[in-house]
Amino acid sequence: MKQFNELSLSQSVQINLRRNCFFDLTPVQAQAIPAALNGADVVATAQTGTGKTLAFLLPIIEKLLKPCAAGSKDAIRGLILSPIRELAIQIADAFAKLTANTALRSVVVVGGVSEQTQLNALRRGAQLVIATPGRLEDFLDRRLLKLNAVEVLILDEADRMLDMGFLPAIERILSGLPVSRQSLFFSATMHKEIERLIARHSTRSVRIAVGGSKVATPDQIDLHVYEVENDAKLGLLQHMLVKNTGSFLVFARTKHGADRLAKLLSRIGLPAVAMHGDRTQNQRSQALAGFRDGRYRILVATDVAARGIHIDSVAHVVNYDLPQAPTDFIHRVGRTGRAGQRGAASTFSLKSERSEVRRIEVECKVLLERRQVAPEVLRLAAEAPTPHPRAFPTKTHKHSSEVRGKASKRNSRFEHARRKH
Repeated sequence: MKQFNELSLSQSVQINLRRNCFFDLTPVQAQAIPAALNGADVVATAQTGTGKTLAFLLPIIEKLLKPCAAGSKDAIRGLILSPIRELAIQIADAFAKLTANTALRSVVVVGGVSEQTQLNALRRGAQLVIATPGRLEDFLDRRLLKLNAVEVLILDEADRMLDMGFLPAIERILSGLPVSRQSLFFSATMHKEIERLIARHSTRSVRIAVGGSKVATPDQIDLHVYEVENDAKLGLLQHMLVKNTGSFLVFARTKHGADRLAKLLSRIGLPAVAMHGDRTQNQRSQALAGFRDGRYRILVATDVAARGIHIDSVAHVVNYDLPQAPTDFIHRVGRTGRAGQRGAASTFSLKSERSEVRRIEVECKVLLERRQVAPEVLRLAAEAPTPHPRAFPTKTHKHSSEVRGKASKRNSRFEHARRKH
C-alpha cells in the first residue's frame, strides 16, 4: 500500500498529514491525487467512506500554495461545491487541519447560518470557497463575491447534487468560471445527467472508478432485514438497543417521523436526538456533536445525514423506514463499517414492501439476510409506546420531496388537532 510520504507534496502538508495520523493512501487517493497534481481533470467514482475528501483537498492545497496567477494573494482561486452544509463544514475543517501553519484560508458559503459572518470572512480574504449551490448563486447574483480567478473546481457528491435538484444552479455557476480551470468531479454513482455535465465542462479528464461504477456496500457491513408490522417497529428497535452495544444511526423517512421517534426513544430512557432539514444549523451541529461525544447514543435522521456526514464510530445503522431510492440505501448503510471496523445495518420492512426490498438487492447488488422477529420482541412491542401510523409513512412516492412536504403538513395538522382535543 502506498503512503502519503511517497507523494510530491509540500513539506508543510506532509507535516500536517502526519500530525493528523494520515499515513496510508486509499485506492481512490492513490489514483486521483497524482493525476490531479499533474494538472489533469479527474472524474472519480467511488463509494462513500473511501477517502474522497483528501483525494481532492490535497491537490487543491498544493495549487493554492503556489503563487497566484491573478496577482492577488486574496483572490478566490479554488471552489468546492457540496450538496449540504454539514459536508461543506466538514470539508472546511479538514482543509484547516491540512493547512495549519500556512497562509491559506477558506470561507464556507452555505444557507442556514449567518450571511453577515460569511460576508465578513470573504472581505478578510480567502483563497478557497466551500459552498452549497443555493447560497453561492445568491451571492453571485448580488455580486458579493467574484470567481473570475478560480483555478480549480471541485464538485463533490455530484449524484447527490442531482438528486437534490441543484443541476441547473451548478450549470449556471460553472458557466461563469474561467474556462482554463482544472476540474475534479467526485461521485458515488454516475448518472447520464452527470456525464453530460462533465462533457460540457471538461474535455481532458482522467477517469477513476474504485469498486466499479455502481455503488457497493463495504464487505465489513453485516446486512439483514426484518419483516415487521408498523406497530412493532419501535419494540424491535428497543430490543436491538438493549441487546447491542455501541451507537445507532436510525433513518426515518420524514422529518416529523424522525422527531417523533427521537422523542419516543428518549421517553423510554434511550437518549436520542433528531436531525433533519427543518432544524437550524445550530441544532443540527449540536445533534451531531452530542452523537459523536456520546451524550446521545441514538441519532434519528432523514436522508440529509446519509451523505457526507463522517462519524467513524457508528456501530449500527437502522433503516426504520425504507429509503425513497435504492441508491439511498447504500449511502445510509455506508455510515457504519468505516475505518476498518465491522458494522451492522438492519432494515425494517412491511410485508407489502417485499418488492422494494428485492429492488434494493438487485440494483445495489447486495443480499440482505432475512431474520425473524423473536417472540420476546413482539411482547416488548406490545408494551412500548405506539406512535400514530401517520408519523411513519411507508408508501414509496415518485415525487418524494413534494409528498414528504405534504405529509409533514398533514402530520402537523393531526398533532395540533390531537393536542387541542
